[in-house]
Amino acid sequence: MINRHTALKIRKTHRYLGLFLGIQFLFWTISGLYFSWTDIDDIHGDHFKNMEYQPKAFNDLISPSQLSISEGISTIELRDINNSPYYWINKAQLYNAIDGTLKTNITKKEALYIAKLNMKSGLEVESIEQINETGKHHEYREKLLPAYVISYKSDEALKAYVSINDGKFQTVRHRSWRWFDFLWMTHTMDYEGRDNFNTIVLRAFSLLGLITVLSGFLLWFTSSPSAKKVTKRLKK
Repeated sequence: MINRHTALKIRKTHRYLGLFLGIQFLFWTISGLYFSWTDIDDIHGDHFKNMEYQPKAFNDLISPSQLSISEGISTIELRDINNSPYYWINKAQLYNAIDGTLKTNITKKEALYIAKLNMKSGLEVESIEQINETGKHHEYREKLLPAYVISYKSDEALKAYVSINDGKFQTVRHRSWRWFDFLWMTHTMDYEGRDNFNTIVLRAFSLLGLITVLSGFLLWFTSSPSAKKVTKRLKK
């Protein structure tokens, strides 16, 4: 049986580990509850999107082979920009699909047109601005830049993003998503970029959490009268 001095050390270790890890355990619990009680489609902003939108069909398009692209074509997508068809080729260049002219970027007016197609009707635009760079914690991180951010008059601080180079509707952001994103950061403990599950901090806290739980079991074993009785019987 473990002596009194060792038992006191285990108790002290368990107590201080609990204090040290308690706040993070609380964040893990709160974020886990939030994730389990929210609808992921709502977090993605589907209730703000025009989920019935179908891309428009165009006629009389030129063949992509007629375009002057020296490196050839590896990927191609069709875009509807202000009611005109455009080819997005090799994830780099935008060409008019009627006359073949190169388009370097889209305008604010065209971005509003694209957003209107993809967003629910009845939303009122408050402002539109261009962003050229984002930080690791920005809500539009790791997506195509530059982009137009379109803000709507809404209690949800609703925003839609349209990339400028390819004229594609990128994503929707709103208050519930931002709460989700913040809690996701506390859950993954990636305080630099939010999405990395392999951080040293997370590994260290997970290991310390395991030690805390095991020390709790050991503490119970050393202080439980029933465990003491069983141990004495085994020694006989």
